[in-house]
Amino acid sequence: MKTTQNRHDSEMPYEKFIRQGGGALSEAELLAVILRTGTVNCPALALAEQVLSLSNGKERGLNAIHHLSLQELKSIPGIGEVKAVKIKCIAELATRMAQQKAKSSLRFDRPETVAAYFMEELRHEEKENVLLISLDNKLQLIEKYLLSVGTGNASILSPREVYLRALKNQAASIMILHNHPSGDPVPSKEDIMITNKIKEAGELIEIHLLDHIIIGDRCFVSFAQEGLLQKGVSTC
Repeated sequence: MKTTQNRHDSEMPYEKFIRQGGGALSEAELLAVILRTGTVNCPALALAEQVLSLSNGKERGLNAIHHLSLQELKSIPGIGEVKAVKIKCIAELATRMAQQKAKSSLRFDRPETVAAYFMEELRHEEKENVLLISLDNKLQLIEKYLLSVGTGNASILSPREVYLRALKNQAASIMILHNHPSGDPVPSKEDIMITNKIKEAGELIEIHLLDHIIIGDRCFVSFAQEGLLQKGVSTC
C-alpha cells in the first residue's frame, strides 16, 4: 500500500514560518532561517543543529551562543565569518531586547529592577566586569562606566578610581555592579572588604554608595537590600 506523505512534512523552515508563525519552529529551525543556506552535504537545518550542539562547558543550545567565539563557530564546516557574525548578532539582540523590556521598570532604589536590567548583559561574561553607575540627586542615570575587567575569578578595583570617575560626573550617589562568572552571586570576603572601603571613602566626600549588586546566573545579591552594606542578601 502506498503511503501518502503530508505535503507539509518536508516543508522548509522559512516556508513553515510563513504558514504557521515562529512559535511552530524549533530552535534549530529558527536558526536555519537566519543562516539561510548550508553546504552541498549539509543543509541549513543540519548546520543549525551542529551550532546548537556546541558547548562552552557551561551551557549548550541557544544560551551557549553568548559564550562561543567567532573562531569556535567557524570550526563548523559551512560556517564562515558572515554566518558566525550573524549568529553572534542573535545573542546581542537577545541581550538588548531583555534590557529594553526591563528598562520600563528600572529604578535605582529597587535592587531587583537594577539586577533585571543588567542580568543579560553580565551573566554570560566569562570574566568579572565591574560597572560604576553614577546617579544624580534624583537617582537618574548620569553614566554607566566599565571600571575593570578581571581575570575570570577576581576583579581589580580601587576606591580612588571609583571616586575620580564619580567626581568627574558630579554624581550625588553611585552604585557598583559586577558579575560572578561561576554563576554564584554570594560575595567573597574581598567583595565585602572593598565595598566597605568604597563606602567609607564616599562618606568623606559626600557621595553615597547606594548599593553593590553582584550578578549571578539568573540570580543576584544586593548589599543594601536589608539596609546593610556589610553583607549581601542572596535572592537566588
